[in-house]
Amino acid sequence: MKISQEKKCLDVSESDLSGSRFEDCNLSGCSFENVNLSGGRINDVNLSGWSIHDANLSGWSVEKVNLSGLILENANLAGAKIKSCRLLGMTIDGIEVTELLKAYRAQEAKGEDANA
Repeated sequence: MKISQEKKCLDVSESDLSGSRFEDCNLSGCSFENVNLSGGRINDVNLSGWSIHDANLSGWSVEKVNLSGLILENANLAGAKIKSCRLLGMTIDGIEVTELLKAYRAQEAKGEDANA
């Protein structure tokens, strides 16, 4: 099925659309419920204002994204890694992450001095 240069509101349910491709489309306001999106790819998209609830994001790789204002709540971050990121203003349970890292590094330096 090909829909091109048309404005349509689709109501799709109980369907297998695996392998489908959406390019240069306006999907604002769409709702995805009880959907398997495993193995998919999202590139060059605007997801501002999105809300993700009760989702399995294990194994995700997120790179070169703007997460400013993001709120993670009741999340399982076991094994999560944050690398080479701008952390200014980021808090964990109300504590500035940059201050936590500064205190950690100072403690590490004291430990190294004691071992020298």
